[in-house]
Amino acid sequence: MQTVESAAMSYLVLARKYRPRNFSEMVGQEHVVQALTNALTQQRLHHAYMFTGTRGVGKTTVSRILAKSLNCTGADGQGTITATPCGVCPACTEIDSGRFPDYIELDAASNRGVDEVQSLLEQAVYKPVQGRFKVFMIDEVHMLTNTAFNAMLKTLEEPPEYLKFVLATTDPQKVPVTVLSRCLQFNLRPMAAQTVLEHLQTVLAQEGVAFEQQALRLLAQGARGSMRDALSLTDQAIAFGSGQLQEATVRQMLGAVDRSHVFALLHALAAGNGRQLVETIDVLRIHGISAAGTLQELAALLQRMAVLQAVPGMELDPSDPDAPALQALATAMPADEIQLCYSIALHGQQELGLAPDEYAGLTMVLLRTLAFKAPQTDTATAALSVAATALAEKKTAVEPVAAQSAPAALTAVAPSAVPPTAQPALQEPEAKPAPAWESPAPSAANQPPEAAAPTQAPPPQASNVPPWDDIPPDAHYGSPGPEPECAPPPSVAPAPALAAVPPVEPAPPVSAPAADAAPLPQATVAATAAMDSTLGDFWADCVQQLIQAEAISALVRELALQAQLLAQDAQGWHLQVPRSSLTQEQTVQRLAAALAQAFACPGLQVQVGPVQDSPALRHQAQAQARQRGAEAIVANDAQVQALIAQYGATIVPGSIRPL
Repeated sequence: MQTVESAAMSYLVLARKYRPRNFSEMVGQEHVVQALTNALTQQRLHHAYMFTGTRGVGKTTVSRILAKSLNCTGADGQGTITATPCGVCPACTEIDSGRFPDYIELDAASNRGVDEVQSLLEQAVYKPVQGRFKVFMIDEVHMLTNTAFNAMLKTLEEPPEYLKFVLATTDPQKVPVTVLSRCLQFNLRPMAAQTVLEHLQTVLAQEGVAFEQQALRLLAQGARGSMRDALSLTDQAIAFGSGQLQEATVRQMLGAVDRSHVFALLHALAAGNGRQLVETIDVLRIHGISAAGTLQELAALLQRMAVLQAVPGMELDPSDPDAPALQALATAMPADEIQLCYSIALHGQQELGLAPDEYAGLTMVLLRTLAFKAPQTDTATAALSVAATALAEKKTAVEPVAAQSAPAALTAVAPSAVPPTAQPALQEPEAKPAPAWESPAPSAANQPPEAAAPTQAPPPQASNVPPWDDIPPDAHYGSPGPEPECAPPPSVAPAPALAAVPPVEPAPPVSAPAADAAPLPQATVAATAAMDSTLGDFWADCVQQLIQAEAISALVRELALQAQLLAQDAQGWHLQVPRSSLTQEQTVQRLAAALAQAFACPGLQVQVGPVQDSPALRHQAQAQARQRGAEAIVANDAQVQALIAQYGATIVPGSIRPL
């Protein structure tokens, strides 16, 4: 019994047992070690040092090594100031044991008043008793009061030649500038997880403890840059695992998320499988796994996937069992989806506290990624295996893509799809006068020159305001009039093929692929006037009626506003949109249902391609015409012209808005 008690009392925790005794044993702080080593070697010694950094990075350890370097006498007792203390002389051994009379440590967290600081400074007038220098070490110096700081300023600035100050703090922002300016400041950085892992391997090899590599990875990540925390967690894990370090026991001890669940979530996100996503979250709920920890692990894996995509030839860590799975997922998921999921995962952690419960919040965060995910066709699904190679080629391309774009596949909502031969041939129609809805018709006497000649209008400027948010309440694309509800015009009667679509000239070539192109900012009033106004007028009236009836909203409304009606036939209505993000299956289905209810639309076919005539473009052209008219009215005003001529006044760009 006495032997057991003696053994228990003699045990020294790993954080103290493997505390560095000299600069060569320091890990992860090479920048500080190099600076202090050179200063000691060249005898360029400052009178005050300040070490900053988070907990457990070695501030106190560096202070003790510095004190030993200043007072070391060597094994023979004839040594001098050195960067490599011997560790056997009385000064070195007593500093390590905390019994050196000339090395005084003050904990400012509990001795923060002016009385304690004055008591310490009273000892400064006495020369060292045993050592070469007297070293005052003040830990957590930012906890001192303002009066305590003021009391030590004079001594800190001009101490005796035998006195050295060493200050340590985790929060240097709270230290007065007057103190910082009197010290050499060294910032000890948090250690990389790989550095911590390698040091743990060395320690466990000396201790003779068996371990699994993945268990050490979890400990290194759990330490969050602190070597002391890593050694303390290792001590705890050894006790928890009965002398062994296994991944399962370490993960259980830390409460870490099993990455198999996170990989299941990633596979569900890559495949767009909402059912698998929800079922995996239910498993997390049953096992009580933290939702916040799950999002953290998810963000960490997404970050590694993004790196693998950015560096295709990057070698994988053979000791990491997750590397092959990450490589496969990085190949399967497009780069934009990875970036989107990463951003949503980061912001989702802040929203968990607002959710009814954390698992409901986790469910909504992950379902949000599916809501923004473009629907995958069979061709896209089959091409997942070569996605990484194609992505790398796109990333490395220097010259913009030539003006060519293959027709995107149709996203079919109707029971049958449009045959490839049914797509209209795009030819330039003859120029037609602009329809009456495009702009208000002012009188010839009051119409400004710019408004009278829309063909000379400059191209519209890109705007951050969505086109549907800029529609005035009383300015719509056209008045429905007294026509019978939902009565189609005679020209859009069903035809056996798409021959009813007038030929249209393709839009000017763009540098980006059609699938990712934004609404064409180059569309002008003249270009709009040259469109086939028959189908355009009919589609604009339909969209306007749906909006007024509040039959569509949000993404469905945007799809309708951005779409161009190409044709109507027995299979349904054929729309073309500029962005693939508008062709989500649920959005298209909701628009098809609204059209079927309001206009008896038999089906809806949506394809991706350049758009030349859409309600949004028509509204944009109308808004630009109003803007040019307002600018012309102000510019032609006699008083304005007089101010410009007399005082050199100018009209501030963007300050004119039409009523």
